[in-house]
Amino acid sequence: MTMTHEQLAARIAELALLRGTFTLRSGRTSNYYLDKYLFSTDPEVLRELGRLFAQRVGAIERETGVRVQRLAGAELGGIPLVTATSLETGLPCLFVRNAKKEYGTAKQMEGKLSPGERVVFVEDVATTGGQALEAVKVLQEAGAEVVAVIATIDRLEGAAANMAAAGVRFESLFTKADLGITE
Repeated sequence: MTMTHEQLAARIAELALLRGTFTLRSGRTSNYYLDKYLFSTDPEVLRELGRLFAQRVGAIERETGVRVQRLAGAELGGIPLVTATSLETGLPCLFVRNAKKEYGTAKQMEGKLSPGERVVFVEDVATTGGQALEAVKVLQEAGAEVVAVIATIDRLEGAAANMAAAGVRFESLFTKADLGITE
């Protein structure tokens, strides 16, 4: 069964919205936290998110006239999201590590990427966009043309402006307002 945008937003909030005092990756303190693992590990929600990400990738292709060739997501929270989107679109995906591994192939990015390939980066929760921008840099250094970053949820705390300043298109499936968060 397909959920409406509003139903999916409500389900994500029900599963993942925590209240209290939290320190975010950005170093900021917040009175709420969106635990990405609580929504990205729910198969019903994950299926719906894969569908929505796929629709957004298609819309970006139509708007820009650019054909996306690969998807990417960062460890750990982005992996289920990019995998679900890959299954929905049929596009291969890349996994970007937070740091190069110290063993084996010592790669920071897993998967196959040819120079010049166009990639959409799938993000979980964006606050300032810092992690996504770090991953975009890894992808660009490997030769990717990053077409866009699409976040599941934009906390509306600077990610869009930081992406724009870096010359990266940014979109989100939901904002904190869509989830009923007024702080």
